[in-house]
Amino acid sequence: MKFGFIGGGNMASAMIKGILEKGLLDREHLIVSHRTEEGCQRSREKFGIEATQDNMRVVEVSQCIVLAVKPQYYQQVIRQIRDNISAGHLIISIAPGKTLAWLEECFVKDVKVVRTMPNTPAQVGAGMTGICANSLVTADELHAVKRIFASFGRAEVVSESMMDAVVSVSGSAPAYVFLFLEALADAAVADGMPRKMAYEFAAQAVYGSAKMMLETGMHPGELKDMVCSPGGTTIEAVRVLEEKGFRSSVIEAAKACAAKARQL
Repeated sequence: MKFGFIGGGNMASAMIKGILEKGLLDREHLIVSHRTEEGCQRSREKFGIEATQDNMRVVEVSQCIVLAVKPQYYQQVIRQIRDNISAGHLIISIAPGKTLAWLEECFVKDVKVVRTMPNTPAQVGAGMTGICANSLVTADELHAVKRIFASFGRAEVVSESMMDAVVSVSGSAPAYVFLFLEALADAAVADGMPRKMAYEFAAQAVYGSAKMMLETGMHPGELKDMVCSPGGTTIEAVRVLEEKGFRSSVIEAAKACAAKARQL
């Protein structure tokens, strides 16, 4: 049986790439559907997997089905496929705001559902995914799903009550980071650094800082203090960030993100 994707956008491509690179499944066990034949051809050429414009073909041959379309198309796709979904299928959602209860209601039958929230760094094998499941999903099935999502980064099982926070702290967070990187690079350009070089310095600083926190397990406040020498340049910059409400702005933005996720 195949592992199927309904929708072949960036997230589906990141997942397929991770699965193949980690050797979790062979190409023969993957299938993806696209709206256009051009999309199908891209997947065939890039991954060497079966690609189709027929969502029902994905359902017919797959045991695990990832709904990899945009959230606004979930109801339409589920209505199309639900009559052919059986107790043997495992449905995986990657959409923000679509709860397990909502998904179960859309299928109007008992169905095994896993809700996930990956993020775009999955495209470079550095994603972060939160995972939760309904009561019909077995421990072995949940473990298998976690292995799939860990193939393109890190994955953690969380309670569903935490999923909107996962959206705000991880799913949407790359946008906050890119905004910060752009501003940091703009400051370097203003001080005379060429823009391409400014982006490289800023990106490497953020990448290295995140890697340092993950690998040392140290508290971010402790790591910050290690950089802030008494009377030095860094503590002066931190003072200005605090004066401008940096932390409060980040907290309020993340809370607004989570609130929006609950409305979807």
